[in-house]
Amino acid sequence: MMSIKNYVNNLSDEDLKRIYKKMLMIRKCEEHLGEATKNGAFPGAVHLYIGQEAIAVPLCDQLNDSDWISSTHRGHGHFIAKGGDVKKMMAEIYGKSTGICGGKGGSMHVADFKKGIIGANGVVAGGMGLAVGAALASKMDGNGAVSIIFFGDGAANQGVLMEAMNICSLWNLPMIFMCENNQYSEFTHTSEVTSGKIVDRAEPFGIPKYEVDGNNAVDVWQAAYQAVQRGRNDEGPSFIEAHTYRQRGHVEFEYTFLSRTYRDQNEVELWKTNDKDPILRLESYFIEHNKYSGDDIEKIQKEVQDEVDDAVKFAIESPEPDITSAMEHMIER
Repeated sequence: MMSIKNYVNNLSDEDLKRIYKKMLMIRKCEEHLGEATKNGAFPGAVHLYIGQEAIAVPLCDQLNDSDWISSTHRGHGHFIAKGGDVKKMMAEIYGKSTGICGGKGGSMHVADFKKGIIGANGVVAGGMGLAVGAALASKMDGNGAVSIIFFGDGAANQGVLMEAMNICSLWNLPMIFMCENNQYSEFTHTSEVTSGKIVDRAEPFGIPKYEVDGNNAVDVWQAAYQAVQRGRNDEGPSFIEAHTYRQRGHVEFEYTFLSRTYRDQNEVELWKTNDKDPILRLESYFIEHNKYSGDDIEKIQKEVQDEVDDAVKFAIESPEPDITSAMEHMIER
């Protein structure tokens, strides 16, 4: 796998600071939602992105509003990484009328077409076909835009992935397959349900593949840069497998219905250490290489926390959707 020491020169200190700040924004939002859901603050479940921030942010850092992303049930991180409005996302999760989808979508359906965010999806691999459609549209428009599908190791076992790779390779579509392998398909370790290496599934279709340390923001940025440039230059699809780990449960209140533990707590704690946690690793790099001091990092942390606090306040104080809006945005038949 790539090393941050070998590739960091391709990114300026300001680039890394911007990436770090966005990763921290995701972490702080998710930490709040993790606590709030335990207190029954909003309707529905949340699936948190904590531990995987170094995948979405470096990739989306290279995109613009005309590029498309399709997400998963763990979609808050993707939404924020692509430039989605944090206040409107928080309000959506709280089920408020000021939410990005008017409070009707909730946690698993945050979307913003103006930002190129096709949306999160509660169906495993459900966003795959949507992303292919977006890639085809970009190809036909000839505008140089790319389409990205974020999916997990569980979704890698769905047949739609093979169909998507087949058509993207055949039609040379500007598509990036980003597999976030966090080692668990809901409550089952990937080794128990997945044969072979996921990244190798791109080979029969002639799709270039990249395997990276998904907790190293620079590794991901470098692989994503190559994939994005291929798409923009009409060179076809790319496949990236980013190895990572979700530090939280599959869903936040899983402890209320699981009759057994499915992973060792020592394993979870190991992935929270400075050597593995994506945010702590970047902070350590800043300090070790005299890029930013501890005081600089604390200042950034406070700025981000203040923004998250404002978003939460906005969500809590926003009104509930009016009952008369229940039938709005419905298709008449």
